[in-house]
Amino acid sequence: MTTTRALPVLIIGGGFSGSMLAARLAEKGQASVVIERSEQLGLGVAYSTQEDVHRLNVRTANMGALADKVGDFQQWLEVHHPDHADPEGFAPRRLYGAYIQSRLGAVEKSHPDLIRWVQGQATAINGTTVTLADGTKIEGRAVVLASGNPPPRTSRDSDSARSIPDPWAKGALEQIGRSDDVLVLGTGLTMVDVFLSLNAAGWEGKAVALSRRGLAPRAHIYGRHQAAPLPDAALTGCLSRRVKAARAVAASSDWRDVMDGYRSRTATLWEAADTDTRARFLRHLRPWWDVHRHRIAPDVAAVIDQLGEAGRLEIAAGRVKSITEIDRGLDVVWNPRGTHGERIASVQWVIDCTGPGHDPARDPLTAPLVAAGRLSIDPLGLGLQVAPSGQAIGKNGTEDPTFFVLGPPARAAFWETIAVPDLRQRIEELAQQLA
Repeated sequence: MTTTRALPVLIIGGGFSGSMLAARLAEKGQASVVIERSEQLGLGVAYSTQEDVHRLNVRTANMGALADKVGDFQQWLEVHHPDHADPEGFAPRRLYGAYIQSRLGAVEKSHPDLIRWVQGQATAINGTTVTLADGTKIEGRAVVLASGNPPPRTSRDSDSARSIPDPWAKGALEQIGRSDDVLVLGTGLTMVDVFLSLNAAGWEGKAVALSRRGLAPRAHIYGRHQAAPLPDAALTGCLSRRVKAARAVAASSDWRDVMDGYRSRTATLWEAADTDTRARFLRHLRPWWDVHRHRIAPDVAAVIDQLGEAGRLEIAAGRVKSITEIDRGLDVVWNPRGTHGERIASVQWVIDCTGPGHDPARDPLTAPLVAAGRLSIDPLGLGLQVAPSGQAIGKNGTEDPTFFVLGPPARAAFWETIAVPDLRQRIEELAQQLA
């Protein structure tokens, strides 16, 4: 008879989070099964791109996959791609994907039979048994949901064939003609990637990028910066007090240093915040936090700026009112923010870059668990309720010692759950628990 201890940990999702957790578990002597629907392990959406224009948003020196070896990626580049080994640079994301797969391969070689990869779609979780779409059942001693970001929300404004609901879908942008005009819904990091791809492909059209506030990601600057020391006033008390104190620090240094000062404290501050404080942050500060916190490489920002200066890209604040099909295109009527007027953009394509649609109650895998009370949803609708330990919290408020959540699905608990520096620490802590 197989003992519970001998069973593997089942990891649903084989992107960065899932694959690197499997590697750390193997290094600690714990077997795992990684269930991933795509053909490659370790890449996810972010690192599966093969376009060199898609760059990391964190400096090379701080992108090591291991919590105690933050310079590991840079050292790997020095051996395999020395032309990209600048510690202050922002390497192509495809090289980071290669690094992850290289690390995974090395661990599999040194710890044989401790990582098993199953290509398939998880459709049900019963206890610690996962069922796949083909009916296969895999038994484990614990389940880790590391499914990454869900697909973008499908635009509800148009069902037209000229509306692209997922710019990451294979071939999605290839249908856009060289001189076609586009309207992009969303002005965040996905919008940036879309225009980098179009620009690299020789696109010469014009575009409007639209979001509620019209805010786009700010740029890093070259050179090493030090995190600014933050006074108590920037860390405690009401949010308006904290913002005022943070602005005062930024006035005498650089706002990037202030954001880096918050970086190591964000999870602790988020955990300490009550629901009302979190709600005020989401309602009033989140858009500004996002564009200052999740910055882009300087040369990437230069491409976006050049499109704007050439009159080919307008980043605007407003909301879409209607989308109507016309001959060989779409008429998009939108209301500029702060006015009662309307503008019309006649374009060939609408691209949805509004970001992932986190809704566990509608996801086919997690919805039954939410309905049954094994999982519960954060009061603010951010995602699943998760304890600081990473354990899922059920409807009755108890932590499930056999069900863990890692990465973007855990953002309600940690807020910062997508960047490698944050994820590698969570992976280390979770691997320690499970091993």
